[in-house]
Amino acid sequence: MNFTFKHFDQLTLDELYQLLQLRSEVFVVEQNCIYQDIDNKDRQAYHLLGYKENQLVTYARILPKNISYPDYCSIGRVCTKQTNRQLGLGKELMQQAILHCQELYLDTKIKISAQSYLLKFYTELGFEAIGEEYLEDDIPHRAMIKF
Repeated sequence: MNFTFKHFDQLTLDELYQLLQLRSEVFVVEQNCIYQDIDNKDRQAYHLLGYKENQLVTYARILPKNISYPDYCSIGRVCTKQTNRQLGLGKELMQQAILHCQELYLDTKIKISAQSYLLKFYTELGFEAIGEEYLEDDIPHRAMIKF
């Protein structure tokens, strides 16, 4: 697995196209969820792209403190191409994303909005669920924090 980590301003047009294509493939088509993926946060974000054999197969977006949540940086739009799941790529991606958050934002806690069926996955990465379950784009989610 080869990772690339770039701020929005550093992305090439091809990288931007590939990451938007992967997000659309997973969140819109596969999850059958019509929502506004391009939300004006991408320009403020760092983008973590994971390549296998020169193909983008996994991705996460890292946002600075106070963009998605007051007093927290965040990791979102976490996805892995369906044909590459069950290979441990999501765990590797999140470990990289957490390290980048810790380097960029020092003592800032990380908050995520996790799809409820992935609570165990995120708990194993050190996140703790907080609050009640809620619907986000008709999909059950829980807020989680990594201290």
